[in-house]
Amino acid sequence: MSKILIYDTTLRDGAQGEGISFFLPAKIRIARALNEFKIDYIEGGFAASNPKDMEFFQEMKKEKLSHARLVAFGSTRRARFTAAKDPGLAALLEAGTPAVTIFGKSWPLHVEQVLKTTLPINLDMIYDSVQFLKKAGKEVIYDAEHFFDGYAEDADYTLQTLQAAADAGADALVLCDTNGGTLTSTVTAITKLIVERFPKMRVGIHTHNDADLAVANSLVAVECGATMVQGTINGYGERTGNANLCSIIPALALKMNHKLSCGVRLHKLRRISQLVDDVANQNPVKNQPYVGASAFAHKAGMHVDGVSKLTSSFEHIPPESVGNERRILISELSGASNVRLKTDEMGLSFQKDSPAVKDILARLENMEKNGYAFESADASFKLLVQKVLKKHTPYFELLGFNVAVQKKDVSSKAMTLATIKISVKGQTELAAGEGAGPVDALNSALRTVLRRFYPSIDSVTLQDYNVRILNPETATRATTRVLIESSDGSNRWGTVGVSENIIEASWEALLDSVEYKLLLDEQKKRRSSAGKKARPVAEKKTRSAAEKEKK
Repeated sequence: MSKILIYDTTLRDGAQGEGISFFLPAKIRIARALNEFKIDYIEGGFAASNPKDMEFFQEMKKEKLSHARLVAFGSTRRARFTAAKDPGLAALLEAGTPAVTIFGKSWPLHVEQVLKTTLPINLDMIYDSVQFLKKAGKEVIYDAEHFFDGYAEDADYTLQTLQAAADAGADALVLCDTNGGTLTSTVTAITKLIVERFPKMRVGIHTHNDADLAVANSLVAVECGATMVQGTINGYGERTGNANLCSIIPALALKMNHKLSCGVRLHKLRRISQLVDDVANQNPVKNQPYVGASAFAHKAGMHVDGVSKLTSSFEHIPPESVGNERRILISELSGASNVRLKTDEMGLSFQKDSPAVKDILARLENMEKNGYAFESADASFKLLVQKVLKKHTPYFELLGFNVAVQKKDVSSKAMTLATIKISVKGQTELAAGEGAGPVDALNSALRTVLRRFYPSIDSVTLQDYNVRILNPETATRATTRVLIESSDGSNRWGTVGVSENIIEASWEALLDSVEYKLLLDEQKKRRSSAGKKARPVAEKKTRSAAEKEKK
């Protein structure tokens, strides 16, 4: 199959998504990661419209990209300027990138009602701009903005705009579904026609996701002969987003058997997705195909049983091929297979019908009747297993706590004071902590005591705190489920607590979070100790073998 070029516009089009903003160091970090991943083109920003983007291009002159070609983005010249005098085209040259992308108007509606110019002048603007940039030695990618909408209104004129770019020497013609509403059948028919009409040109596709078809439209365009695909990591972009490269890349490589430069890095796809989410300060979308945490998560007992026998029975690709992993969820739909595979992850091997599995299932069913849910609370489930198997030793014991909320007057901010009494390693400790709310104050008080006994507890941060009312019809007496997500920088885990009292439910989830961190530390210490014991034995065997060889 032919090689497909991947063009990333996360740093420009992706940054136009609501709530997305990249500072200069973040943009450079993402560009480096995309280059390492072997993305073919990295669009860095709009050279003429944003000083921050121009600063990025200046900084990137110091970087040596081993694979990717850096691209500056801009528009065709304005109607009142010649190409040589146009500020936008001058900014593209100033950016100093080996490739530039310019967009031009394909839709008569935009030409006449937005640009306020004539159709012939627009054709001149396209031709002059491409020719000017080619004479300056640039690779020129022409983005035909609103191409599919323009084709629907006036196919002949829309084709003339592409012809103008091609005649001026454009290296690629990219068909843009800028409004994101074109149906897949339409993209198929029009892309076929363009590929046939311009047989010597590289044809590309750029789609938006307003009709939830951006990925599908990109893939069918490739089936019709397009050899460049533009998109963003995680589908960031204006309105509902751009075509998601995290779905397009594995589909092209694994399902359509196309050659991609980044194909050899496919196992790092999830890492790229997570990095961009982290840098953009966005919560990862759990059910995102291929790279989401739920992409290979199995919940129903029948599914888990099938996967345990043959992974392809419920997985369309191996999770590790895109850097993801299989997850077995524990819920009211769980069966013995779920529990057995989950305990396997913990290094505990049981037969499907073993008494231990039955005991864990019984406890699980009883707790879930009372409102517990372990799908997002792996750490609480693992602690539960330890307790059922009588392998859990508490790291401390709660003797009591008190929480008081004080608001001095109408305009003052409410403050919370928590006092806590616990027993740690045979010592009774009393501590107080202030916070913005009850959970924050309890967390502060608990850490005040524990950090003297377990210093690593300071590395734990609460990443998310989620409250759900399970039976709202009981009003203020409703049962509350609290889910807490925590991290120590290396690991991330979820815990759960349930009670009619929101503070008690929060304490339960907080307690599990802290205990799980201490369990991780203990397991790490055991592995380290086991490794040290194994080394002298290995060294002794090596010496013995050497002595025998001498004899």
